[in-house]
Amino acid sequence: MPQPARISFVSSDAQLAFHLQLRLQSKGYQVAGMSCVEGVLGAVYSDPPDLLIIDLHSDFEACTDLIITLRSDSFFSAIPIIGLIERTDCDTYDWETSLLDDFVQLPLNFSDLFCRISLSLSRIKRIFDNNPLSRLPGNTSIHHAIEDAIGKGVAVCYLDINHFKPYNDVYGFSHGDEVIRMLSRIMFNAVRDSGGGFCGHIGGDDFVFILPCERAEAVCQTIIGYFDRIVLDLFDEETKRQGYYVGSNRKGEREQIPLLSISIAVIPMETSKIRHVAKVAELAADLKKVAKDSIGSRYVVDQRKG
Repeated sequence: MPQPARISFVSSDAQLAFHLQLRLQSKGYQVAGMSCVEGVLGAVYSDPPDLLIIDLHSDFEACTDLIITLRSDSFFSAIPIIGLIERTDCDTYDWETSLLDDFVQLPLNFSDLFCRISLSLSRIKRIFDNNPLSRLPGNTSIHHAIEDAIGKGVAVCYLDINHFKPYNDVYGFSHGDEVIRMLSRIMFNAVRDSGGGFCGHIGGDDFVFILPCERAEAVCQTIIGYFDRIVLDLFDEETKRQGYYVGSNRKGEREQIPLLSISIAVIPMETSKIRHVAKVAELAADLKKVAKDSIGSRYVVDQRKG
C-alpha cells in the first residue's frame, strides 16, 4: 500500500494554519505545519516533504528567499511548492522569478487547493526523474550533468556499496533501503557542506556526485568516514567483532561476507581523453575494480594521462 504524501506548510496566520492542518489531515495526508520561515530550511533538510505549501502573505520577502534557496539545491529542487497569495496580488506578482509550481488565492477554497495538490504530486511523478527512494536526480539528470562537466575542472565521482547484494539477501530489502537512504544523505550533505555540487542516484547502490577537483578527495574522505562509522550500527556486536557474517555470494555459495563498505571512483574531467559520457562510465568501472580489491572503504583517483 502506497504511503500517504507528506505535506509541509508555512503560515504565520494561526487560524489559517489550524484549518489547513485539519483539512489536509482529513484527506489522509501526513502534515507538518510551521509558523516561522526561519525554521523551514532545517526542517526540510532533516525530513524532506513530498510537497510544500507557503503562505506568501505571511512574510513575502523571507518566503521568496526560502523558495530560491530550495530551488538552487539539486536535492530539494524537485519538491513541488504551492504558494498562497492574496487575490489582489495576482496581477502584480512576478511569475517569472517566483519559482512556484502553482498558487491558490486567499481566502482559501479548499476544493481548489486539493485539486492543485493532486495535480502537483502527479506532475512531479511524470516529469521528474528523481529516484523515489533517495529522492536524488536520476539517470537523465546524471547524463546531462556529466555531459556538462566534460572538459571542465571538476571531478565526476562514481560511488557504490561493496557486498550490498548479500546484505540485502540476509537482512532484507527494507534494511537495504535504509542503507541506500543513509548513504544518499551522507553523500549529499558532504557535497553540500563542502561548497556544493551535483548529486545523483543511478539506481540500486550506485551513485554519482560532481564537484570541483580540489574538493573531491576531501569529500570522498568525509563520505567514507561517516559511512564507516554509521554502518556499524547495522550489525550486532558479534558480527562487528568478527568483521563478517555468513551469506551467499553471487554464485549461490555460502561464504563469509565482509561488512558493508563503499568504493568511489574519482575521474577528473579536464582531460582530452574524455569526449563523451560513455568514456566516463568506462573509466569509472576500471577504477572501482581497483578500489574493490582492498578490504574496507576506499576511493581511487584516475591519474592516467592517456
